[in-house]
Amino acid sequence: MTAQLITTNKLQKVLRIVLGLFMVMAAIGHFTFQREEFQAQVPNWVPMSKDMVVLLSGVAEISLGLAMIFWKKQRVYVGLALALFYVLIFPGNIAQYMNGTDAFGLDTDRARLIRLFFQPVLVLWALWSTGALKYLKLKINKQS
Repeated sequence: MTAQLITTNKLQKVLRIVLGLFMVMAAIGHFTFQREEFQAQVPNWVPMSKDMVVLLSGVAEISLGLAMIFWKKQRVYVGLALALFYVLIFPGNIAQYMNGTDAFGLDTDRARLIRLFFQPVLVLWALWSTGALKYLKLKINKQS
């Protein structure tokens, strides 16, 4: 089965669009009023300026967000790409917790730790709402 033949229901469609809107809003924050907050999440070991990482991730977020909303024929692949993006930025969330960095109102170790558990939810949201989870299951079952 090709990815374009995977169907989603109305709830998945609505939640895909909501997630896309969240991504666009986050991207706007990367470029404007939350830029310093996002810089605080970039781990010190990243070999480029924190501002450049924030700008590049903002470009990725606006691209993925708009794709979630408008690129319906490729939504399965967009969902896979967004899930991968969430995995790739997870070290920033871990660094924020490990370094005790205050950002986005997360000003206690407990709040920063709780946030770590929401990243898998975002990964699953991206996969489920786009039909990518169904696509992966079908692909795995076909191979076995």
